[in-house]
Amino acid sequence: MKVIRCVNFLFGALIMGAVITGCQSNAMVNKEEDPDSDIDKKVSELVSQMTLEEKVAELTQDAPPNERLGIPMMQYSECLHGLWLPGATVYPQAIALGSTWDPEAIRSMTTAIAKEARAANLTHCYSPNLDVITGDPRYGRVEESYGEDPYLVSKMGVAFIEGLQGTGEEQFDENHIMATAKHFVAYPENRRGINGGFSDISERRLFEIHLPPFEAAVKEAGVGAIMPGHQDLNGIPCHMNTWLIQDLLRDEWGFEGFVVSDNNDVSRLHHMHYIAKSRKEAAVLGLQTGVDMDLVIGKNPADAAYIMNVLKDTLNSNPDLVKHVDASVSRILKMKYKLGLFDQENTDEVKTVVSTPESQELALDIAKKAVVLLKNENSLLPLNKDKIKSIAVIGPNAHEEVPEGKKYTLMGGYSGIPPYYTSILEGIKQKVGDQIQVNYAEGAQLNSDSKAGFQEAIAAANKSDVVVLAVGGSTLTCGEGTDRDDLDLFGVQNELVEALTKTGKPIVVILVNGRPLTINYIAENVPAIIESWYLGMRSGDALAEVLFGDYNPGGKLTVSFPRSVGQLPVTYLERPDFVGSGKGEYKFADKTPLFPFGFGLSYTQFKYSNLRLAKTKIHSNGSTTVSVDVTNAGKIQGDEVVQMYIRDDFASVGRYDKMLKGFERVSLKPGETKTIQFELSPENLSLYNQKMEKVVEPGDFTISIGTSSMEKDLNTIKLSVL
Repeated sequence: MKVIRCVNFLFGALIMGAVITGCQSNAMVNKEEDPDSDIDKKVSELVSQMTLEEKVAELTQDAPPNERLGIPMMQYSECLHGLWLPGATVYPQAIALGSTWDPEAIRSMTTAIAKEARAANLTHCYSPNLDVITGDPRYGRVEESYGEDPYLVSKMGVAFIEGLQGTGEEQFDENHIMATAKHFVAYPENRRGINGGFSDISERRLFEIHLPPFEAAVKEAGVGAIMPGHQDLNGIPCHMNTWLIQDLLRDEWGFEGFVVSDNNDVSRLHHMHYIAKSRKEAAVLGLQTGVDMDLVIGKNPADAAYIMNVLKDTLNSNPDLVKHVDASVSRILKMKYKLGLFDQENTDEVKTVVSTPESQELALDIAKKAVVLLKNENSLLPLNKDKIKSIAVIGPNAHEEVPEGKKYTLMGGYSGIPPYYTSILEGIKQKVGDQIQVNYAEGAQLNSDSKAGFQEAIAAANKSDVVVLAVGGSTLTCGEGTDRDDLDLFGVQNELVEALTKTGKPIVVILVNGRPLTINYIAENVPAIIESWYLGMRSGDALAEVLFGDYNPGGKLTVSFPRSVGQLPVTYLERPDFVGSGKGEYKFADKTPLFPFGFGLSYTQFKYSNLRLAKTKIHSNGSTTVSVDVTNAGKIQGDEVVQMYIRDDFASVGRYDKMLKGFERVSLKPGETKTIQFELSPENLSLYNQKMEKVVEPGDFTISIGTSSMEKDLNTIKLSVL
């Protein structure tokens, strides 16, 4: 932690590009040993031939080809859950991907996305989102994250990056592209759940919660690009935070890629943060800090900072600033070489994206893995096709048709336009064919207070054996810039649920949404609840298989569901308090979440037994393994997500009651038992002590393994560290 001790977390001393001296890089590499030295030589020679105008031109996204010097274009897109282009395969939204608890599924997805991107002549993607959601789902971008836990987000993020970029000799080859980890850092830690709100947090929380996914992206996955957050972090906007971008990211972690701004954010140092007095001053701050590329979607000159009519006079009058331009240009050109762009036809054409049948089947497979069963009273699910003659499909999210070329609202933000989309209604109809009568009624529109459709919905329910009711949200009610001050079902959806429960018909509620919602009435009065999030282009196909038992749901929540907004922030990451004395509880309400982190049911039952340690005592630099036997005690095959949590029982600093440090999704046949094993090592036993040094302290540790983060679902064993 050399950099941390040196700067003492004094963000305030780092504004205006100030450089902290006396800190040595932990990632200095001898140039003679650098495997990229050949590329470095090519880049150095190329930069020496470039005019100032040509250099500045390289500092924007999609910089046009430089025909004089043969510098190719590097084209970008978003690929959070598929390319953000017409014709692309649309996979489940990120929050649903997290619910799979299956990094290998994510790796397969991004491997397929990269191939689609290369075929379309795209080589740079602004994904993944490595923000850790810290308990406030009023924030509309919850759906873009993998969840509320840093370990889970890290594992999913590394898999995403490795699939997109490739590893080893395949990294950045003709079948892979460059990823961008965002938003660096602590972006969701805003006030009031507002997008872009300032983050004011402790050094400890920053290092324990928000930095781990980005550190893993750099050190484990070798991510090619980093995008800072829009926000002010402890008083310093991320886009001018020298400690963050230079001292920590580059010097300590050894990041070798380039930093690309979030949209318009270099200029926002002037017109949003009001630190730079002009766009020119903002551009200088960005360059001095090490923000290499200025992203201005649409390339409106009024929003751009790294352009000649802003920088020319300053660079000519102060040649010393050109070294920052040269450094940024060099980093960008190096990635173009790594991506092989100098070796291919130099074109700015974005070709038509083609979704293959193989990728569409992968989208279906991942969608099924993402489904979370929240409630199943009296085993209402799965539905038995042989015992049902009619089914009512009701709700604003049961079906969606859009004009050709327009975006669907039920696939989440940053979504492309797939070649087709299967709604819940369509999926059910395809599944049951002529065997079961399907009675459809919208009931109510998502963004309307009209109850005019209630009677039709009630009539459909009354003439059916069972009701499938699809409610929740859409891109109209959730997503970037769509923050809310409450989490109740939008419009009259809750009244629709109440009206249908009065029919006495058995109801299955399917939540189609991007954030946790306060669904207390549904949780209390509806026998079966499915959380589907946004499942992508194969939504209806996946849900039909789950409804009728062709697939046993095994997804688990990665964000806690609150009972009310007054409970926020709600997360499993709690520190010790007055629980048990009555002083750590709400006076007139339940403190626990409605549905906790890690929770999810199955159509079968799993039994945990024989929890044991290979060694019950280890030294602080040692390691051991913990094992548990998991048995499918039911009658059908199913997937279980085995979760391991760790707590240092008595430590020198306050810490969370437990933290996720291992998980594995395992498939078990009826009666089958598998042994699941996790390593216990300095990596997952360590904490940041009072000096903010990462250490393993001697003492007892509680190792908990089970089916969710709830204490009743966990089996525990003690480990002693000497």
